[in-house]
Amino acid sequence: IQVLAMNRSFSLVSGLAAVVLTSAAGAQTAPAAAPVADGGSRISAVTLYPGAATVVRELRVAPGANHAVFACLPAGLDAASLQAAGDGTVRIGEISVRQQPRALLGKACASPLDERIRTLQDQVAALKAESAGIDLATGYLKSFGTNGDPARATPPAQLAPTAAALRQTGQDGLVRQHQLTRQQEQIERELAPLLAERERTGGARAQVSVVQVTLAAPQGGPVRLSYQVRGPGWQPAYRAALDSATQKLQLTRLAQVAQSTGEDWSGVRITLSTGQPGAATQGPLPPPWRVGIEPPAPPMQARAMAAPAPAAMAQFKADAEAAPHFDVSVFQGAYATEFAVPQRVSVPSNGERITLVLGEQALDAQLLTRTTPALDTSAYLIARFSAPPGVWPAGPVSLVRDGAFVGNGHFDPASAQDEGLAFGRDELVTVRSERPEQQQGTGGFIGTRNQRTDERRYTVQNRHTSPIQLQVLDAAHVPDNDKVSVESTYQPQPTTTRWHDQVGTVAWEQPLAAGATQAFSARHVISWPKDERLQERR
Repeated sequence: IQVLAMNRSFSLVSGLAAVVLTSAAGAQTAPAAAPVADGGSRISAVTLYPGAATVVRELRVAPGANHAVFACLPAGLDAASLQAAGDGTVRIGEISVRQQPRALLGKACASPLDERIRTLQDQVAALKAESAGIDLATGYLKSFGTNGDPARATPPAQLAPTAAALRQTGQDGLVRQHQLTRQQEQIERELAPLLAERERTGGARAQVSVVQVTLAAPQGGPVRLSYQVRGPGWQPAYRAALDSATQKLQLTRLAQVAQSTGEDWSGVRITLSTGQPGAATQGPLPPPWRVGIEPPAPPMQARAMAAPAPAAMAQFKADAEAAPHFDVSVFQGAYATEFAVPQRVSVPSNGERITLVLGEQALDAQLLTRTTPALDTSAYLIARFSAPPGVWPAGPVSLVRDGAFVGNGHFDPASAQDEGLAFGRDELVTVRSERPEQQQGTGGFIGTRNQRTDERRYTVQNRHTSPIQLQVLDAAHVPDNDKVSVESTYQPQPTTTRWHDQVGTVAWEQPLAAGATQAFSARHVISWPKDERLQERR
């Protein structure tokens, strides 16, 4: 009877505790006030520029609606760029925008990071609870049979199996605890950057924009809102794969995309544009050119420029670190060209760079081996090709030769035909450079001029089993003063002394048979007035 009463009392206490906990949980989860909802707007399209993006959101309103609310938009959106549009049955009125803390908008405006962080934190808590249970069981095993109670003494016949069971149980518990520790460390490593990102973006304290559109929609329908945000960006990139046997080049057009606007772009249509909406829309106009007498210079202390306020400098540095950095100089001066990404793309709002494949081109290449012996006695494999049609902005390129990655370079379509792309060293071409001692003296009528002779000799050997197209580059002396004269002789005669129309750049280009060796030499005689000093610079 006593036991039954105790069980009933325990059940009653447990029931009351459950009621109290349920009431407390309800008090915590019930919102203090109904949050402002945006009606389920979604991002339907993004046009990405270097350093900015135009985002299009779509919201369907019910018949008879007189306004639409787009909440949880980035706080940094450009209010002047707001545009709203509907179909033929929806008429758009005025647009208003206000800033609010994210926390006031409830779960509908929760940060995309919150759910990920909460899930990982729950996993950590579960691992800690299991580890604590193992500690409790291990502590019990350690105290087994140590209290000296004769009634609990293990019979001699059961000592061996009991000891084996205790040992195995303890061993399993310690191994499992080690596994739990490793799992917890792994989850905490995944959790750390998410916490840092939420802290950087302000979390619940961060400001968001709420846009309200007044409208008339007697039949309902979709409403689209577009706005521009600063910070996102993209830059071109390429991957060039060369097949040296067939002399074919596979050129893949890539784009690196990143954004940290505070809203994830999940499964959206992205268009990449080379336009720059943040640039000046027109050039400067000439002001009047006024001339007069300069007043006396003020004291140096008055002329000193005031240093920026520390708070302003700190905010500037924080903004600079938050935005993804891209080299957008390659787009300056070019007409806007758009690249539509065929598939839907997801770009998280954490600054992570996403690489998109925009298309491929199969090109015919001309292979040659280039060397500049005066600077580097190595030979490099070069692929020259005609730039494919269309707009191909210059950008970084990853280079693959015969299936092996050889390094990174820079692809500029304007120079691809002449300079080509370099695909690493050609180890089967040996280059030797020899520079005899300079000869200096006087010459001219009665020794009125100084004279110096510079000579260089190069030897190139082809150790391939097939012929190669060889190109040897060298620099000649170019006088930039009428008092200096240069006489240059070459053996053999170079293909051009104005490679790429650069005066003073000499190029030999010729086939070189398998196993053959070719010598090249350049001799420059420099003369200048005896009383002058010769100035040399590159």
